[in-house]
Amino acid sequence: MDSRLSIRELWSLDSAVTFLNHGSFGACPKQVLEFQQRLRSHLEQEPVRFFGREWEPLLDNARSKLAAFVGADVQDLVFVPNATTGVNSVLRSLTFSPEDEILTTNHEYNACRNALDFIASSTGARVVVAKIPFPIDSSQQVIAAVIERVSAKTRLALLDHVTSQTGLIFPIQELAKELQQRGVDTLVDGAHAPGMISLDLREIGATYYTGNCHKWLCAPKGAAFLYVQRDQQSEIRPLTISHGTNSPRTDKSRFQLEFDWTGTDDPTAYMCVPEAIAFMGSLLPGGWTELRKQNHQLVLQGRQLICEALEVQPPCPEEMIGSIAVVPMPASLENRDFMSIHDELFDKFGIQVQVMPWQQKPRLLVRISAQIYNTLEQYEYLGKVLKGLLSG
Repeated sequence: MDSRLSIRELWSLDSAVTFLNHGSFGACPKQVLEFQQRLRSHLEQEPVRFFGREWEPLLDNARSKLAAFVGADVQDLVFVPNATTGVNSVLRSLTFSPEDEILTTNHEYNACRNALDFIASSTGARVVVAKIPFPIDSSQQVIAAVIERVSAKTRLALLDHVTSQTGLIFPIQELAKELQQRGVDTLVDGAHAPGMISLDLREIGATYYTGNCHKWLCAPKGAAFLYVQRDQQSEIRPLTISHGTNSPRTDKSRFQLEFDWTGTDDPTAYMCVPEAIAFMGSLLPGGWTELRKQNHQLVLQGRQLICEALEVQPPCPEEMIGSIAVVPMPASLENRDFMSIHDELFDKFGIQVQVMPWQQKPRLLVRISAQIYNTLEQYEYLGKVLKGLLSG
């Protein structure tokens, strides 16, 4: 590509908005959306033929391409509409008792923490929270904090791979290994990971792993996956029970038969995953490896610019960051409501960026994202505006 401007034109993003929040919902390129529209048009030309003959081969092709991308066997993957559904599917499938503990961290994504609390309230299980410091000095602090809270009652650990609020990459492979040695299964909420960091689910070794394809993979909204180790698949059921439960087929596992069809829906987002993988991998000569590296370097530069503008220190090491980064807001802004700051940045300055509360000092965080269409000038602009808020 000749310039960042020409790359930005490959997306439908509003040119009047400084869009620094790819991490929340992703942004799907025009080419992938056009591919999806062709699939949808084909579906509507003859819906019975599509769902009767064409749907499953297209879904299987998408699963095969995705499995290769995330380092998994095809038999161990199913599609779900989002990672929150993946987390809920596992939690709702497992049986817990008042004697069980479910371990998580204080960085867990709110929606999935709510699912955990729901399971605890309905089964009597106890949620145990490992408190991971932020700011943080090293990934070893994550491991130490989690392992310290493991007990003989710990049944499952729900852990982020990349945390939403603080943008940290957790050492998930080491955590899964340490927990497995203690007899604890791991459910990884990898919502941000696919496309942001290189994945090899076989090597990671988590019992369950769910990730979004609509974020950094840039597939359409409604595409995510759930990975379950082979020996656990018979226990995991979709949230919606449909035809797969009593299907006489023997060519696929019950796990895939149940998850693949949960009722009539638009499956085209799943079928666009290979197109998204190929498209994003074609944007730079070095493919996905170069793309991930470039986004990582860009977000580090953006973080440094904003830290300098706000006169604060980076809250974590560079190696704990992928392509989202968090900067703590100065104490002088602590009394501001986070949504009022977000709305002011958007309504007055045309900046779309995540502003979030945190449970301890620093009380407010701003989270930037870096995708290939972003530029260093956008972070400079954000830094200038935030500095203005301090003096205003």
